[in-house]
Amino acid sequence: MPGRVAGKVALVTGGASGIGRATALTFAREGAKLIIADMNEEGGQQTVHMITEKGGEAIFVRTDVSQAVEVQALISQAVKTYGRLDCAHNNAGISGRVRALTAEYPEERWQQVIAVNLTGVWLCMKFELAQMLQQGGGAMVNTASAAGLVGTRGASAYVASKHGVVGLTKTAALEYAQQGIRVNCVCPGAIQTPMTDRAWSDPERRARVIAIEPVGRIGKPEEVAEAVVWLCSDAASFVTGHAMSIDGGLVAQ
Repeated sequence: MPGRVAGKVALVTGGASGIGRATALTFAREGAKLIIADMNEEGGQQTVHMITEKGGEAIFVRTDVSQAVEVQALISQAVKTYGRLDCAHNNAGISGRVRALTAEYPEERWQQVIAVNLTGVWLCMKFELAQMLQQGGGAMVNTASAAGLVGTRGASAYVASKHGVVGLTKTAALEYAQQGIRVNCVCPGAIQTPMTDRAWSDPERRARVIAIEPVGRIGKPEEVAEAVVWLCSDAASFVTGHAMSIDGGLVAQ
């Protein structure tokens, strides 16, 4: 039985670990050829190896998504390698780490978070859209966050960046709806990844995170990955401009 994205070419940014790696592996399992992009070359190559050892096809391209020239080179390499780009998961992002009230938030850190989480997504979309328009269609999914739907004290830069991703997704979805390109985003809640492992290293903080999840647990990267691949598949052909919560009911409260 053919996979949901059999024969398609998919790009995953932030594919060296966490949600990005899980999505890349799910795309590969469902029959896609992969381009993995990340700043972490070792992790990215490990993701490629995990795909190829099971008979899949994948390449790694080291990319800083906040730099237009690098993103343009990434898309060029994808097309050079596979001839087209059918699906994209614009997932690369950083947490912000700093916990500070809005008036006290460090400007340098603000600029960094916005550059990666919001400008990085826009740059990827900019060059992906150009390629998809040229070839006659495609689908992309951006990684926003539950923090893109509600506020979070002490995380102004992260929250602003993720709200921006949701708005950017909806705008692009409207702009390209009649040109065969679908644009959606996922809004994960508390997901177990290397990035959150660092943030929740304190057992008490981890317990507080679990306590606010209605389902009473932290999510798995694979649970987000399944949604991303579905949104990129033909099964979601009438879905565009959607911000899908994958959060155990967090924002339903």
